[in-house]
Amino acid sequence: MSHKDLRTLSSIFGQFAVLVGAIIVSVPSLYMVSASLMSSQDFFSTEVRLLPSTIYIQNYIEVFTVFNFGNYLNNSLIVTGAVVLLNLIFTPMVGYSLAKFDYPGKTVLLLFVLATIMIPFTAILIPLFLIIRSFGWVNTYLGLIMPFAMSAFGVFLMRQFILAVPDDYIDAGRIDGASELRIYFQIVVPLIQPAMITLAIVVFVASWDEFLWMLIVTTGDALRTLPIGLAKFVEQYRTRYELMMAGSVVAAAPVVLVFLAVQRRFLQGMAGLSGLK
Repeated sequence: MSHKDLRTLSSIFGQFAVLVGAIIVSVPSLYMVSASLMSSQDFFSTEVRLLPSTIYIQNYIEVFTVFNFGNYLNNSLIVTGAVVLLNLIFTPMVGYSLAKFDYPGKTVLLLFVLATIMIPFTAILIPLFLIIRSFGWVNTYLGLIMPFAMSAFGVFLMRQFILAVPDDYIDAGRIDGASELRIYFQIVVPLIQPAMITLAIVVFVASWDEFLWMLIVTTGDALRTLPIGLAKFVEQYRTRYELMMAGSVVAAAPVVLVFLAVQRRFLQGMAGLSGLK
């Protein structure tokens, strides 16, 4: 067998492996969507059903009307949106400072930031709660948002990307008399947009899925987010699997939609990240 035939066979095998992997990964999610559109009779039918016999939208209506899923969804949108926005505003600025400025203690500060990535969140949970309580932020949006307003991983990510920005661009801006803020917004930010999209996706997913902190810092359902609502929903409707599937689709849909909207920029950012040294 020639080398060309071996390469062709290897390519076919690789594509087949990717296809099999995609099917394995996709089937549970696709079945979740299908089951969320089934009636109780279809779901508990003795026949194996992968698709609903009729589209049953009532499951989604019941999720929002009977259980008030909308309140949890609204809280998640507010908290996650604010966390992503604050990270996009402040994290690149810190990364820019660590990448392009020289000042005493910069290396120590960077090492401290990197060290915080290695500390499990559960290790700082109690001190963080005591700080939030001292500010009077328990059971408030500030208590839900501010602990995640900046990400140590995001600071490191932004620093690495900004290091790749040529110093000549920044020096040219300074020679032209531009302020540091103008240089940052007009030169640096446009060059690191793929990295900022990557940061936004990572922060969005982490904030959207956060469960433990949101449970601890809230004392009632008024401010609780979707992961807590989904857990309560499963506890209350554990025999209504079709409703549980509908609630899971509602919880997962925003993440999927956001990724689909920015996937091109996200992949560009990940490609840049893979090349960082």
